[in-house]
Amino acid sequence: MKISFSTLGCPRWSWNDIVTTAADLKYNGIEVRGVGKDISAPSIPQFGADMLPATKEQLKKLGLEIPCLTSDICLHVREREDEVMREIAAYIDLAAVMGVPYIRIMGCAGVAQPTGQVDAGYVRDMAARCGALAAEKGVTLLMETNGVWAQTDKLRRLLDDIDSPNVAALWDVNHPYRYFGESAQTTWDNVGKYVRHMHLKDSVMQDGRARYAILGYGDLPLEQIIETTQKAGYEGFYSLEWLKRWDVTLEEPGIVLAHYVSYMRSFA
Repeated sequence: MKISFSTLGCPRWSWNDIVTTAADLKYNGIEVRGVGKDISAPSIPQFGADMLPATKEQLKKLGLEIPCLTSDICLHVREREDEVMREIAAYIDLAAVMGVPYIRIMGCAGVAQPTGQVDAGYVRDMAARCGALAAEKGVTLLMETNGVWAQTDKLRRLLDDIDSPNVAALWDVNHPYRYFGESAQTTWDNVGKYVRHMHLKDSVMQDGRARYAILGYGDLPLEQIIETTQKAGYEGFYSLEWLKRWDVTLEEPGIVLAHYVSYMRSFA
């Protein structure tokens, strides 16, 4: 079982804080979603041309991988098409030189709950176009189970239509369960063949909204989710997505990251 954490969970930490903590806690990887003030991976100084060789050597020395660059690229907005293509090209180029296999993208607004209307045909065409760029560099784009695409039979139809090995899925375990009532088995039956990376989190409903909780302190069916994926032979990362960057009232990262290691190793 390979575990990582998203850097969303430690927005005030430096890059050195992040990598040394990951190594000390015996994580296998770090999912990159911003470092400090730089939320976009191509803007992070440690990933620039001058510093990248040292960064890669540091990760190798510590036995750490970067399984996924998590972008905020949303494919559904026609008015941003040129900007989206520039952003995706920058992410693909960075992933290729870093040896990162996956880039997270979204096919709707970057909020967890389903909202608004989405032109599925346009998203399909954009994803196929971006996937072709990714294929040239040996990178795979992962559409997250987010918003309307958290209804995973709908996501499966989209990915079937795209029909590209370079466009697959990222299973955020909160959204299909919380917003569409899907069981772990239903989600896996729908999109398991496409899932390459997972976001683990826990939550409870408070006043009609999901409130994120330390794993095991919410009511998501995490044991069933992990058991379902392990039984099916899932070999990707289980990545903690602790949304501290967006909600400063959440518990501090040092506590949460250490707890996650203990929680996940109990399944190994």
